[in-house]
Amino acid sequence: MVVGVVGLGTAGSAVAWQCARRGLEVVGLERGPLDEAGARWVNGVPRRAFLDAGVPVPQAPELRAAEGPYHLVAGWGPTRIRSTSVLEVDMRHLVARLQAGAREAGADLREGVKVLSFDGAVAQTDAGEVRADVWVEASGLGGPRLLERPEVERTDLCTAAQEVREVADRAGAANFLRTWGAREGEPVCFTSVAGGYSIVNVRVEGEQVGVLTGSVPAHGAPGGPSLLADFVRRHPWIGLKRFGGSRAIPLRRPWDVIGCGDRALVGDAAGLVFSAHGSGVAMQLLTARWLAETLAAGGDGWAYNVIVQRRLGGLLCASDLFRRFSAERVDADVLARLMRRGVIAPGMVEDTMEQRPARPRKRALARALLGMAREPSLGRHVLPVLLRMRLAERHYARYPDDPTDLATWKQRHIIAA
Repeated sequence: MVVGVVGLGTAGSAVAWQCARRGLEVVGLERGPLDEAGARWVNGVPRRAFLDAGVPVPQAPELRAAEGPYHLVAGWGPTRIRSTSVLEVDMRHLVARLQAGAREAGADLREGVKVLSFDGAVAQTDAGEVRADVWVEASGLGGPRLLERPEVERTDLCTAAQEVREVADRAGAANFLRTWGAREGEPVCFTSVAGGYSIVNVRVEGEQVGVLTGSVPAHGAPGGPSLLADFVRRHPWIGLKRFGGSRAIPLRRPWDVIGCGDRALVGDAAGLVFSAHGSGVAMQLLTARWLAETLAAGGDGWAYNVIVQRRLGGLLCASDLFRRFSAERVDADVLARLMRRGVIAPGMVEDTMEQRPARPRKRALARALLGMAREPSLGRHVLPVLLRMRLAERHYARYPDDPTDLATWKQRHIIAA
C-alpha cells in the first residue's frame, strides 16, 4: 500500500513516520521547504500525548520546559489560581524529528511540490503526477479538500501568535514574576483580556521570555499578533524577537466525516483541535498513530474515522461547547467570580491543560456547588453547558459503524448546534 501525505508539518510528518515504520510505502508532499513546514514556535503539549502516540518524549533543545506550577489570572488580575502546566515543546525541532524518523523508515518526502488537483488515486502537482492508494490531507485550512466540508466560520477562527524574545532587563522580568507570585519557568496566563476567549501567556526562563497570545477577532477583539505586540510594548523588559510565528486555528468539533474509503483528514483539516485552549498537537500525534495502525491492518479511511470520532469526538465537542460558553458568557469579571467561588478550580484547569474530560474531585465539586448556591447566576450560566458537555461525550461514543446510519446520528446531534 502506498500512502500519500499532503502537508508535512506536525500532523503530516507524524503520519508519514507512523506509516513508514509499519512497513507502508509513503510519499509525502510539502509545498514549501521541509525545514519551514509546520509551526515555528513553542507549544504546550501533555506528556501523555507522546506516550500514547508512541513518540519518544522530547529532550532538550526540543523540550524547553517540563511540567510545573501554572498561574492563571482573570483578566489582568488580581484574581488568580495556581495549577500545573504541561511540557513546553519547540515545534521546529519536533517537526524535524518526525521528518527525520519518517525518512529513516523509508518515507519519500518531497519539498517544493504543490498539489493542483486530485483525480482518484492520482494527484496532479506542479512536479508531475503522484500516485497513491490512500491520500491523507494534513495541510491545514488551506489544503486540497480531499473530503467535502464547509468553510470554517469567522467566529470559529482563533488568531494565535507565539514568540520567544530576549529578556532586555532582568530586574524588570524579576519584578513581573514577583508581582504574580511566580518563579522563572512558571507560566503566567492572563485570560479573558480581550473578550471571553483570549489569552496572553508569559513564561520567563533565564535570558529568554516566551509570549503566547490568542483571540477571536470576529468577536471584536484584537488579533493574537496585535495582543502580543501590545504586551511587548507595555513591558520594556521584553527585548528582541528570536523566533516565533502566528496562524489561524479552527475552533470547532471535528467534521462529521474525517475519513472515507481512500481519503483521510488529520490535524486542522479534520477539525481536530482542543478548542478550550486552541491546541491540536496532541490530537495530531494520537490520530497519526491510529491512522497508521488502521491502514497497516488493512482498514480504510472510514474505519479510521470511526475510531477517532468515538475516542476523541466527544472530548473535542465538549471542549468546543466550553469554548463557545467562554466566548459568549465569560469576561474577566465573570471569570474572577468563577474562580473565587471555586467553580473554576485548579483541578479543572489541569484537566484542560492535559486535554482530558473535566472530572472535578469530590471536594472541588462540593465547593463549586456551594459557590453556585451562594451566587445562583453562576449556576445558571455554567450548569447547562456542563450538562451538554456530558451529553456530547455520550453521543460520540455511539458514532455509527455503518455509514448509512450517519444521517440518523447527525439528526440526534442537537447538542453541538
